[in-house]
Amino acid sequence: MFYENYYAGMNLIWWIAWIAWIALLFWIFAVPYGIPGERTRRDSPLNILQRRFVSGQISAQEYQDKKKQLKID
Repeated sequence: MFYENYYAGMNLIWWIAWIAWIALLFWIFAVPYGIPGERTRRDSPLNILQRRFVSGQISAQEYQDKKKQLKID
């Protein structure tokens, strides 16, 4: 009878809604941008100095001198 294509318009709206939800979830989880307002941790000068010493960029004497310049024991 007349019920054959009765829901055709509603199916189109549901498909558009599903695609919008999938696009929103993709944007939230897959886009590699930081969250606005999120605090990022910055390295302290001592952490940078220690990392350079461990990687071999500076010698032990340079490490001690620079550590004294930072006035950290």
